[in-house]
Amino acid sequence: MQPGRKIQIELPFARVVTGATESLPVKVINGRSAGPNLWLSATIHGDELNGLQIIRRVLKEIDAKTLRGAVIAVPIVNPLGFTIESRYLPDRRDLNRSFPGSARGSTASRLAHLFMEQVVAQCMVGIDLHTATNHRINAPQVRANLDDPTTLKLARAFGAPFSIHARLRDGSLRQAAVERGKTMLVYEGGQAHRFDEEAIEVGVIGVMRTLRSMGMIDARLPRVRPTRLIRRTRWTRARRGGIAELEVRLGEHVTKGQEVAAISDAFGMRPTQVKATETGWVIAQSLRPLVNSGDSLVHIAAARGPDRDEPAEKKRQG
Repeated sequence: MQPGRKIQIELPFARVVTGATESLPVKVINGRSAGPNLWLSATIHGDELNGLQIIRRVLKEIDAKTLRGAVIAVPIVNPLGFTIESRYLPDRRDLNRSFPGSARGSTASRLAHLFMEQVVAQCMVGIDLHTATNHRINAPQVRANLDDPTTLKLARAFGAPFSIHARLRDGSLRQAAVERGKTMLVYEGGQAHRFDEEAIEVGVIGVMRTLRSMGMIDARLPRVRPTRLIRRTRWTRARRGGIAELEVRLGEHVTKGQEVAAISDAFGMRPTQVKATETGWVIAQSLRPLVNSGDSLVHIAAARGPDRDEPAEKKRQG
């Protein structure tokens, strides 16, 4: 591919029930000058749509003639789930538990293998874009290995309100990519099935800030407040079944013991208070008013801990 050009390609991965071939849509922006290669991916869960819109907007901002390096954009990683707005593929497999995949495996496994070989293998850095799962909403946040200095630098550059140190999940794209020596951020914001303008705007600015920090673009971008580094999170759960009314908002600071929800019966009687189990910030919450005992209600990022502002390894060495 010639420098300074954009190209859109289709990578076939499955023959579906109608006999048609299903393909992975990819756009490659090859900069005129040498530089790093970075991939952007979204809708690995087919109902998580904010990442699609983030990539669409970012692509409008990148000029191949001034870009240094290359951007490989895959806005619809899970086409089969995307067309029916489902988290899963038609066989109910979760694509983000199917990596690194296999050329001879299930549809999910073949799609994961294709993505690893044709996209991840070509890049050193990736940003995978997500929302909360169904019936939940996430505040804009990055999840990554904050103990790795290179990853931490990119998380700071991205500038989401929260950056959360997250363990690797078996079968996830992030696990497979890290095992191949790639640096990767996962961005989460908003809810499934909907465009959330705040989460989209934070994502667009974050991607552009990351590209700039890597020396791939020159751009004047809005200044953002430094990201809060989080090493511990905890869900506050329903103490009983009933109808829940939340008393807090996304991003709000709460203190341990503060009322965050009330649960009552169908007549509004016998309300039970639900109190925060941590002092910190609300980074996610349930959108379901009907709850059973033990259901997740409010996700709190701990405000204080031994590793709030720097990686644990660096503190131990210091």
